[in-house]
Amino acid sequence: MTAQLLKITGLRTVFASEDGMAEAVAGLDLDLQEGETLGLVGESGCGKSVTALSIMRLVPSPPGRITGGQIYFEGVDLLRLDESQMRRIRGNTISMIFQEPMTSLNPVFRIEDQIGEVFRVHRNMSRSEAAWAAVEMLKKVGIPSPEQRARDYPHQMSGGMRQRVVIAMALACDPKLMLADEPTTALDVTIQAQILELMNEIKIGQGTGIILITHDLGVVAEMADKVAVMYAGMIVEEARANALFSSPEHPYTLGLLKSIPRIIRDGSGKKSRLHVIPGMVPDLRHLPFGCAFQERCPEVGSICKDPPVLEKKPSGHLVRCWMR
Repeated sequence: MTAQLLKITGLRTVFASEDGMAEAVAGLDLDLQEGETLGLVGESGCGKSVTALSIMRLVPSPPGRITGGQIYFEGVDLLRLDESQMRRIRGNTISMIFQEPMTSLNPVFRIEDQIGEVFRVHRNMSRSEAAWAAVEMLKKVGIPSPEQRARDYPHQMSGGMRQRVVIAMALACDPKLMLADEPTTALDVTIQAQILELMNEIKIGQGTGIILITHDLGVVAEMADKVAVMYAGMIVEEARANALFSSPEHPYTLGLLKSIPRIIRDGSGKKSRLHVIPGMVPDLRHLPFGCAFQERCPEVGSICKDPPVLEKKPSGHLVRCWMR
Protein backbone atom coordinates (compact mmCIF):
# COMPACT_ATOMS: atom_id res chain seq x y z
CA MET A 1 0.00 0.00 0.00
CA THR A 2 1.29 3.45 -0.90
CA ALA A 3 0.74 6.47 1.31
CA GLN A 4 -1.62 9.27 0.39
CA LEU A 5 0.38 12.24 -0.88
CA LEU A 6 -2.31 14.78 -1.81
CA LYS A 7 -5.97 15.12 -0.89
CA ILE A 8 -8.12 17.99 -2.14
CA THR A 9 -11.62 18.46 -0.77
CA GLY A 10 -14.19 21.05 -1.87
CA LEU A 11 -11.67 23.37 -3.56
CA ARG A 12 -13.22 26.55 -4.93
CA THR A 13 -11.31 29.23 -6.84
CA VAL A 14 -13.03 32.28 -8.28
CA PHE A 15 -12.08 35.18 -10.54
CA ALA A 16 -13.73 38.59 -10.45
CA SER A 17 -14.67 40.43 -13.63
CA GLU A 18 -16.81 43.41 -14.60
CA ASP A 19 -19.60 40.99 -15.55
CA GLY A 20 -19.55 39.02 -12.32
CA MET A 21 -17.71 36.20 -10.58
CA ALA A 22 -16.44 33.18 -12.52
CA GLU A 23 -15.92 30.03 -10.46
CA ALA A 24 -12.99 28.41 -12.29
CA VAL A 25 -12.78 25.53 -9.80
CA ALA A 26 -16.14 24.58 -8.32
CA GLY A 27 -15.95 22.24 -5.34
CA LEU A 28 -13.22 19.95 -6.65
CA ASP A 29 -12.23 16.72 -4.86
CA LEU A 30 -9.06 14.83 -5.80
CA ASP A 31 -6.58 12.48 -4.20
CA LEU A 32 -3.15 11.23 -5.24
CA GLN A 33 -0.96 8.47 -3.84
CA GLU A 34 2.83 8.40 -3.70
CA GLY A 35 4.28 7.24 -7.02
CA GLU A 36 0.95 7.71 -8.83
CA THR A 37 0.25 9.74 -11.97
CA LEU A 38 -3.12 11.43 -12.32
CA GLY A 39 -4.06 12.66 -15.79
CA LEU A 40 -6.21 15.80 -15.66
CA VAL A 41 -7.96 16.34 -19.00
CA GLY A 42 -10.64 18.53 -20.53
CA GLU A 43 -11.14 21.41 -22.95
CA SER A 44 -9.38 24.76 -22.54
CA GLY A 45 -11.03 26.83 -19.83
CA CYS A 46 -12.32 23.92 -17.78
CA GLY A 47 -10.14 24.71 -14.74
CA LYS A 48 -7.16 22.35 -15.10
CA SER A 49 -4.41 24.96 -14.89
CA VAL A 50 -6.22 26.92 -12.18
CA THR A 51 -6.37 23.73 -10.10
CA ALA A 52 -2.57 23.41 -10.34
CA LEU A 53 -2.05 27.10 -9.51
CA SER A 54 -4.37 26.70 -6.52
CA ILE A 55 -2.28 23.80 -5.19
CA MET A 56 0.85 25.96 -5.53
CA ARG A 57 -0.97 28.97 -3.98
CA LEU A 58 -0.06 30.99 -7.07
CA VAL A 59 -3.52 32.13 -8.17
CA PRO A 60 -3.05 35.79 -9.20
CA SER A 61 -4.83 38.03 -6.71
CA PRO A 62 -6.54 40.16 -7.85
CA PRO A 63 -8.58 39.04 -9.72
CA GLY A 64 -8.49 35.46 -8.41
CA ARG A 65 -8.78 33.96 -4.94
CA ILE A 66 -9.36 30.61 -3.30
CA THR A 67 -12.69 30.80 -1.46
CA GLY A 68 -13.06 27.34 0.04
CA GLY A 69 -11.82 23.82 0.51
CA GLN A 70 -8.70 22.09 1.79
CA ILE A 71 -5.49 21.00 0.04
CA TYR A 72 -3.74 18.42 2.21
CA PHE A 73 -0.15 17.65 1.19
CA GLU A 74 1.39 14.93 3.36
CA GLY A 75 -1.34 15.67 5.90
CA VAL A 76 -0.75 19.44 6.04
CA ASP A 77 -3.38 21.85 4.69
CA LEU A 78 -1.47 24.12 2.30
CA LEU A 79 -4.20 26.75 2.52
CA ARG A 80 -3.38 27.28 6.20
CA LEU A 81 0.35 27.93 5.66
CA ASP A 82 1.78 31.43 5.55
CA GLU A 83 3.73 32.67 2.52
CA SER A 84 7.18 31.96 3.97
CA GLN A 85 6.19 28.34 4.64
CA MET A 86 4.86 28.01 1.08
CA ARG A 87 8.11 29.37 -0.38
CA ARG A 88 10.00 26.54 1.32
CA ILE A 89 7.65 24.05 -0.37
CA ARG A 90 7.47 25.55 -3.88
CA GLY A 91 10.22 24.25 -6.14
CA ASN A 92 11.35 21.86 -3.44
CA THR A 93 8.83 19.21 -2.34
CA ILE A 94 6.20 20.49 -4.82
CA SER A 95 7.27 21.70 -8.25
CA MET A 96 5.41 22.84 -11.33
CA ILE A 97 6.15 22.71 -15.04
CA PHE A 98 4.37 25.75 -16.45
CA GLN A 99 2.64 25.73 -19.80
CA GLU A 100 4.49 28.68 -21.39
CA PRO A 101 8.27 28.51 -20.81
CA MET A 102 9.06 32.01 -22.06
CA THR A 103 6.98 33.58 -19.28
CA SER A 104 8.48 31.17 -16.70
CA LEU A 105 12.08 32.18 -17.37
CA ASN A 106 13.68 35.52 -16.54
CA PRO A 107 15.00 37.01 -19.79
CA VAL A 108 17.95 38.82 -18.15
CA PHE A 109 19.51 35.86 -16.31
CA ARG A 110 21.54 33.01 -17.76
CA ILE A 111 20.05 29.52 -17.71
CA GLU A 112 22.63 28.22 -15.22
CA ASP A 113 21.69 31.00 -12.77
CA GLN A 114 17.98 30.24 -13.02
CA ILE A 115 18.33 26.49 -12.52
CA GLY A 116 21.11 27.05 -10.00
CA GLU A 117 18.87 29.27 -7.88
CA VAL A 118 16.74 26.22 -7.06
CA PHE A 119 19.79 24.42 -5.68
CA ARG A 120 21.07 27.49 -3.80
CA VAL A 121 17.70 28.19 -2.15
CA HIS A 122 16.60 24.65 -1.33
CA ARG A 123 19.90 22.72 -1.14
CA ASN A 124 22.20 25.44 0.27
CA MET A 125 24.77 24.91 -2.51
CA SER A 126 27.48 27.41 -3.33
CA ARG A 127 27.27 29.27 -6.66
CA SER A 128 29.87 26.98 -8.28
CA GLU A 129 28.18 23.82 -6.97
CA ALA A 130 24.81 25.06 -8.20
CA ALA A 131 26.26 25.85 -11.66
CA TRP A 132 27.63 22.31 -11.94
CA ALA A 133 24.30 20.84 -10.80
CA ALA A 134 22.48 22.98 -13.39
CA VAL A 135 24.63 21.52 -16.18
CA GLU A 136 23.85 18.01 -14.94
CA MET A 137 20.12 18.75 -15.04
CA LEU A 138 20.43 20.03 -18.63
CA LYS A 139 22.10 16.73 -19.51
CA LYS A 140 19.22 14.81 -17.91
CA VAL A 141 16.60 16.54 -20.03
CA GLY A 142 18.52 15.96 -23.25
CA ILE A 143 19.85 19.41 -24.11
CA PRO A 144 22.94 19.12 -26.37
CA SER A 145 26.18 20.88 -25.35
CA PRO A 146 24.82 21.54 -21.84
CA GLU A 147 27.97 23.34 -20.62
CA GLN A 148 27.60 25.87 -23.42
CA ARG A 149 23.82 26.14 -23.23
CA ALA A 150 23.96 26.77 -19.49
CA ARG A 151 25.59 30.13 -20.30
CA ASP A 152 22.83 31.13 -22.71
CA TYR A 153 19.93 33.49 -22.06
CA PRO A 154 16.35 32.24 -22.70
CA HIS A 155 15.98 34.18 -25.98
CA GLN A 156 18.97 32.29 -27.41
CA MET A 157 17.10 28.98 -27.15
CA SER A 158 14.30 27.46 -29.19
CA GLY A 159 10.86 27.00 -27.66
CA GLY A 160 11.51 23.29 -27.17
CA MET A 161 14.80 23.94 -25.39
CA ARG A 162 13.21 26.52 -23.11
CA GLN A 163 10.54 23.99 -22.20
CA ARG A 164 13.25 21.47 -21.29
CA VAL A 165 14.93 24.11 -19.10
CA VAL A 166 11.64 24.63 -17.24
CA ILE A 167 11.36 20.85 -16.79
CA ALA A 168 14.96 20.70 -15.52
CA MET A 169 14.10 23.35 -12.90
CA ALA A 170 11.02 21.40 -11.81
CA LEU A 171 12.96 18.15 -11.45
CA ALA A 172 16.01 19.69 -9.75
CA CYS A 173 15.13 18.90 -6.13
CA ASP A 174 13.49 15.50 -6.73
CA PRO A 175 10.03 16.77 -5.71
CA LYS A 176 7.50 14.58 -3.96
CA LEU A 177 4.69 16.13 -6.03
CA MET A 178 5.08 17.44 -9.57
CA LEU A 179 2.39 19.43 -11.37
CA ALA A 180 3.01 19.22 -15.11
CA ASP A 181 0.90 21.65 -17.17
CA GLU A 182 1.22 20.59 -20.82
CA PRO A 183 4.88 19.60 -20.27
CA THR A 184 5.57 18.34 -23.80
CA THR A 185 3.49 20.68 -25.97
CA ALA A 186 6.45 22.45 -27.61
CA LEU A 187 8.60 19.35 -28.07
CA ASP A 188 9.06 17.05 -31.04
CA VAL A 189 8.08 13.42 -30.57
CA THR A 190 11.62 12.20 -29.86
CA ILE A 191 12.26 14.71 -27.08
CA GLN A 192 8.70 14.24 -25.82
CA ALA A 193 9.39 10.54 -25.36
CA GLN A 194 12.63 11.33 -23.50
CA ILE A 195 10.90 13.75 -21.14
CA LEU A 196 8.04 11.37 -20.41
CA GLU A 197 10.52 8.58 -19.76
CA LEU A 198 12.47 10.84 -17.39
CA MET A 199 9.30 11.77 -15.51
CA ASN A 200 8.41 8.10 -15.26
CA GLU A 201 11.87 7.22 -13.91
CA ILE A 202 11.56 9.89 -11.22
CA LYS A 203 8.09 8.67 -10.32
CA ILE A 204 9.31 5.10 -9.93
CA GLY A 205 12.67 5.89 -8.34
CA GLN A 206 11.59 8.66 -5.94
CA GLY A 207 7.93 7.79 -5.41
CA THR A 208 6.99 11.16 -6.87
CA GLY A 209 3.30 11.82 -7.42
CA ILE A 210 2.48 13.54 -10.72
CA ILE A 211 -0.56 15.51 -11.84
CA LEU A 212 -0.30 15.58 -15.63
CA ILE A 213 -2.41 18.29 -17.29
CA THR A 214 -2.66 17.79 -21.03
CA HIS A 215 -4.90 17.81 -24.09
CA ASP A 216 -2.99 14.84 -25.51
CA LEU A 217 -5.05 11.79 -24.59
CA GLY A 218 -2.34 9.56 -26.07
CA VAL A 219 0.14 10.85 -23.48
CA VAL A 220 -2.45 10.31 -20.75
CA ALA A 221 -3.05 6.73 -21.88
CA GLU A 222 0.69 6.05 -21.78
CA MET A 223 1.57 7.86 -18.53
CA ALA A 224 -1.42 8.03 -16.20
CA ASP A 225 -2.51 5.51 -13.58
CA LYS A 226 -5.88 7.20 -13.25
CA VAL A 227 -7.68 9.98 -15.13
CA ALA A 228 -9.95 12.81 -13.99
CA VAL A 229 -12.04 14.57 -16.65
CA MET A 230 -12.91 18.22 -15.91
CA TYR A 231 -15.71 20.34 -17.30
CA ALA A 232 -16.69 23.85 -16.14
CA GLY A 233 -14.53 23.62 -13.02
CA MET A 234 -15.83 20.23 -11.87
CA ILE A 235 -14.75 16.61 -12.16
CA VAL A 236 -17.33 14.85 -14.32
CA GLU A 237 -15.64 11.44 -14.42
CA GLU A 238 -12.73 9.77 -12.67
CA ALA A 239 -11.45 6.22 -13.12
CA ARG A 240 -8.36 4.09 -13.57
CA ALA A 241 -6.80 4.95 -16.92
CA ASN A 242 -7.36 1.60 -18.62
CA ALA A 243 -10.99 1.49 -17.43
CA LEU A 244 -11.73 5.04 -18.58
CA PHE A 245 -10.29 4.53 -22.05
CA SER A 246 -11.93 1.13 -22.55
CA SER A 247 -15.38 2.00 -21.16
CA PRO A 248 -15.98 5.74 -20.61
CA GLU A 249 -19.32 6.57 -18.99
CA HIS A 250 -19.92 10.32 -18.90
CA PRO A 251 -21.23 11.74 -22.23
CA TYR A 252 -18.49 14.39 -22.18
CA THR A 253 -15.75 11.76 -21.77
CA LEU A 254 -17.29 9.81 -24.65
CA GLY A 255 -17.23 12.95 -26.78
CA LEU A 256 -13.56 13.64 -26.00
CA LEU A 257 -12.49 10.11 -26.89
CA LYS A 258 -14.54 10.08 -30.10
CA SER A 259 -12.85 13.37 -31.10
CA ILE A 260 -9.43 11.71 -31.34
CA PRO A 261 -8.50 11.63 -35.06
CA ARG A 262 -8.53 8.14 -36.57
CA ILE A 263 -8.27 6.84 -40.12
CA ILE A 264 -11.52 4.90 -40.44
CA ARG A 265 -13.35 4.22 -43.69
CA ASP A 266 -17.00 3.38 -44.05
CA GLY A 267 -18.31 0.61 -46.31
CA SER A 268 -18.03 2.80 -49.42
CA GLY A 269 -14.31 3.33 -48.88
CA LYS A 270 -14.75 6.98 -47.91
CA LYS A 271 -13.06 8.39 -44.85
CA SER A 272 -15.43 9.06 -41.94
CA ARG A 273 -15.81 12.61 -40.64
CA LEU A 274 -14.09 13.72 -37.46
CA HIS A 275 -16.47 13.67 -34.49
CA VAL A 276 -16.97 16.99 -32.70
CA ILE A 277 -18.74 17.91 -29.48
CA PRO A 278 -21.45 20.42 -30.50
CA GLY A 279 -21.62 23.87 -28.99
CA MET A 280 -19.09 25.79 -26.91
CA VAL A 281 -17.72 25.59 -23.39
CA PRO A 282 -20.19 27.61 -21.24
CA ASP A 283 -19.35 31.02 -19.81
CA LEU A 284 -18.38 30.35 -16.19
CA ARG A 285 -20.10 33.59 -15.18
CA HIS A 286 -23.43 32.42 -16.58
CA LEU A 287 -23.63 28.64 -16.20
CA PRO A 288 -26.95 26.91 -16.89
CA PHE A 289 -28.75 25.79 -13.75
CA GLY A 290 -28.20 22.09 -13.21
CA CYS A 291 -25.70 20.12 -15.28
CA ALA A 292 -23.15 22.43 -16.93
CA PHE A 293 -22.90 20.07 -19.93
CA GLN A 294 -26.65 19.84 -20.64
CA GLU A 295 -26.67 22.26 -23.61
CA ARG A 296 -24.12 20.11 -25.47
CA CYS A 297 -25.17 16.66 -24.27
CA PRO A 298 -26.82 14.14 -26.64
CA GLU A 299 -28.44 12.35 -23.67
CA VAL A 300 -29.94 15.38 -21.87
CA GLY A 301 -33.21 14.84 -20.01
CA SER A 302 -35.51 16.86 -17.79
CA ILE A 303 -33.70 15.66 -14.65
CA CYS A 304 -30.55 17.43 -15.89
CA LYS A 305 -32.04 20.73 -14.68
CA ASP A 306 -31.03 19.55 -11.19
CA PRO A 307 -27.29 19.75 -10.36
CA PRO A 308 -25.81 16.23 -10.65
CA VAL A 309 -23.51 14.84 -7.96
CA LEU A 310 -20.31 12.85 -8.39
CA GLU A 311 -21.31 9.25 -7.61
CA LYS A 312 -19.49 5.94 -7.64
CA LYS A 313 -21.10 3.68 -10.22
CA PRO A 314 -21.12 -0.17 -10.25
CA SER A 315 -18.18 -0.04 -12.66
CA GLY A 316 -16.08 1.77 -10.04
CA HIS A 317 -16.05 5.01 -12.04
CA LEU A 318 -16.90 8.26 -10.33
CA VAL A 319 -19.43 9.94 -12.64
CA ARG A 320 -21.34 13.23 -12.39
CA CYS A 321 -24.39 12.40 -14.54
CA TRP A 322 -28.08 11.64 -13.88
CA MET A 323 -28.37 9.63 -17.09
CA ARG A 324 -25.70 7.06 -16.21
